[in-house]
Amino acid sequence: MDARARTAASLQREALDAELSENTRIAYQKGWNRFIDYCVGEGIADPLSASPEQVSQFFVHLATQPNPRSGVVPSMGTVMLYKSAVNRKYTEAGRPAPAHHPVVTSTLKGLVRLKGSATRRVDALREYHIEAMLQSCPSTPIGRRDAAIIAVGFAGALRRSEICALEVEDVEFLDDDGQMWLTIRQSKTDQQGRGQRVAVQDGDGIQPIRRLKRYLGSAGIAEGPLFQTMRRGGHLRGRAMHHSDIPRILKHYAALIGLNPRDIAGHSLRAGFVTSAAVHHARLDKIMAVTRHRNPSTVMAYIRDVDAFADHAGQGFL
Repeated sequence: MDARARTAASLQREALDAELSENTRIAYQKGWNRFIDYCVGEGIADPLSASPEQVSQFFVHLATQPNPRSGVVPSMGTVMLYKSAVNRKYTEAGRPAPAHHPVVTSTLKGLVRLKGSATRRVDALREYHIEAMLQSCPSTPIGRRDAAIIAVGFAGALRRSEICALEVEDVEFLDDDGQMWLTIRQSKTDQQGRGQRVAVQDGDGIQPIRRLKRYLGSAGIAEGPLFQTMRRGGHLRGRAMHHSDIPRILKHYAALIGLNPRDIAGHSLRAGFVTSAAVHHARLDKIMAVTRHRNPSTVMAYIRDVDAFADHAGQGFL
C-alpha cells in the first residue's frame, strides 16, 4: 500500500470513528472484545468468519451467563448494544453483518421474549436529594468541586459525558449573578457538534452558579477543563474528569444521605431535573429547552411516572 492509499485509509478510519461518540466507541469495543473472548473459548479461529449459528450461540451465552469480571448477567439492552458492535466490525471489514441473518434475528427475538426487554430505570435524584447531598460535601477543594458538579449537572440536566467535556470557556456568567449560559459542544442529540446552549438559573437552594464560582475561585481555574481531577489535598492535575467519575461521586454522596448507591447512576441528575420540573408543573417546552430532548415522548415518560397517581382513573370508585 503506497503512502497516498495509507493516508486515505487513515482518513476513512478517522471518519468512521468520528461518527460515534466516545462512550459508544468504548461500549462497542467492550462488545467486540466479549465476542473475541467467546470465539477463543469455542475454538473459532477468526471472529470475522463466524457462522450465523455461532453468532447466535454467542448472544445466547451473553444473555444467560454472568460476565466473568462483574459476575452480572447482562441485560437485553447490553446484548442489543453488543449486537450493534459485532455488526459494525463486520461492516467495516466489508463482510455481511451477521446479526441481520434470519437465524440471528430469530434468536434475539426469542431472547427478548424469554428475558423481557425492559431497560433498567435508575432512581431520579430529586431537588431535595440534591440539597441534602450538597450539605454533605465537605468544605475542601475536592468537596467544592463535587458540589459544583452535582449542582451544575442537576441544574443543566447534563449527561455525565457533557459534564466532563465542559471547558471554562463554555461557561458564560451573565451580569445578573443568578444566570449563566452553558455551551454543550457535542452531545448524544448533537453528534455533529453544532453546539447547544443551556440556560441555568441559580436559585436559593441548590445554587449551581454560586457553587461553580466558589469552586473555580478556590481552585484557581481560569482555562482548560472545567471539572478537573485532583490529588489528595486538592492539588489540580490539569486533566478533565472521566465520565466514570460522575456516578462514583453521586453514589458516594447518595450513600451519605441514606440512599442506596446501587440505584444511582450518572443519569440520575438528568432524570432528577426532569422529574423535579414536572412535579413543579414546568411546561414541557421549557423542560425540553434545558434537557435538549428532541422527542417529547422521552420527557413524557418521566412526567407520566410523576403524575401516575394524580387524578387517578379509579379515584372515585376504588
